[in-house]
Amino acid sequence: MKRDAIQTIGLPSLNGRIEQFQVREPRAFRKPDKPFTRIAYAAAHVVADPRSAKEPWLEAAIDWDATVAYRRHLSSWGFGIAEAMDTAQRGMGLDWPNSLELIRRTLESVPGAVVASGAGTDHINLNSNLKIENIIAAYEEQCSAIEKLNGRIILMASRALAASAKSPDDYAKVYDRILGQVKQPVIIHWLGEMFDPALAGYWGKQDHYQAMDICLSVIEKNKGKVDGIKISLLDKDKEIAMRRKLPKGVRMYTGDDFNFAELIEGDALGYSDALLGIFDSIAPAASQALSFLSQNKIDKYHEVLEPTVPLSRHIFQAPTRFYKTGVVFMAWLNGHQEHFTMVGGQQSARNVQHLAELFRLADAAGLLQDPGLACKRMKQLLAVHGI
Repeated sequence: MKRDAIQTIGLPSLNGRIEQFQVREPRAFRKPDKPFTRIAYAAAHVVADPRSAKEPWLEAAIDWDATVAYRRHLSSWGFGIAEAMDTAQRGMGLDWPNSLELIRRTLESVPGAVVASGAGTDHINLNSNLKIENIIAAYEEQCSAIEKLNGRIILMASRALAASAKSPDDYAKVYDRILGQVKQPVIIHWLGEMFDPALAGYWGKQDHYQAMDICLSVIEKNKGKVDGIKISLLDKDKEIAMRRKLPKGVRMYTGDDFNFAELIEGDALGYSDALLGIFDSIAPAASQALSFLSQNKIDKYHEVLEPTVPLSRHIFQAPTRFYKTGVVFMAWLNGHQEHFTMVGGQQSARNVQHLAELFRLADAAGLLQDPGLACKRMKQLLAVHGI
């Protein structure tokens, strides 16, 4: 598709110079008229409230109306909502009380959406006196709170468990106890250390393949209570290897924001469903691509989705845990929120050169929905940086 250049903007480059960049007209994407043939959850960000008097490094100030509106936007493109996950800055500014309020509001205010919500242990303080029973109780508390709202559960990885477990048996004990109690099958989330350094050595092993075996044994034992597993290791070979070993009926949800296009398409032996933070930023393109995949129009699937992969790899580049800054930046550029501020002040986590390159890659993917507005806001950001 030929896209005409419609505006020029000066953007900083890595060499420190300002270079003129031609912004092109956006691509046209159609909303789905049928369900996808892949289950697709978008992990959604929260919109901060910049007018709040709360100290941003200490308390989460949330614009609830704008936050819920963004979930309606994602749902309108055919996505389920993965709520109160790391994309929502869980563990990086969003605490458990606000997470539970977020879950409640989404379940009540986005009718018809499929919503699965994160249950973890982040309300307990990390200390050397934590026992496995304390961690089990913490998981039980959050799972119970979500189930009281009739919510589905995503069983998040636990920093407390990673810090306190003495062996793989401790992981098995915790997961066996929780999975034995949940009312309906859950999605297990294995979040890698590239997203959260505190989770290094999860499942009791530093080697990912050895850790995978521990995780698979837990799933096999509790397969009736496991809808699927999302692994976020940014390694397609590891995801494919695990996908091929899962018990029948247990889904692999890709969490690979580097290689999602080929993992969702799959191969002769299977495919991955999706639960991705990048869907927050590329919802229109991802939705159109998934519709093409559902129609077995593979060439069109790749034509739409492949330009989003460089954008995603840029947003999720190391230090990967700061990817939320790029996600929120995209939402601001596209007019879904009126400001570029974040819970915890995390808008400062990426430098201006990073954000300028994100702007270029978003244009390449055809995802600047209103180029005039995007350019205006990019210029505002540059002015704040003295550029």
